Amino acid sequence: MRKINWTLLFLAFLATASILAYGIAVAERSFMIAIIATIILYSSFKGAAIYRKRKPVT
Repeated sequence: MRKINWTLLFLAFLATASILAYGIAVAERSFMIAIIATIILYSSFKGAAIYRKRKPVT
C-alpha cells in the first residue's frame, strides 16, 4: 500500500472546495465569493505543479 501524500491531498481538497464555492457564489449572486474561489483554485493548482516539479510523484 502506498503512503498518502498529505500535501497533494490537501491541495486537492482546496481545489474541490473552491469549485464548490463557485456553486455557492452563483446561488448567492456574489462576485466576491467567486473571486476568492478563483484565487484559491489557481493557488492550489499552481502549488501542486510546483510541488510535483520538486518532488516527482511515483
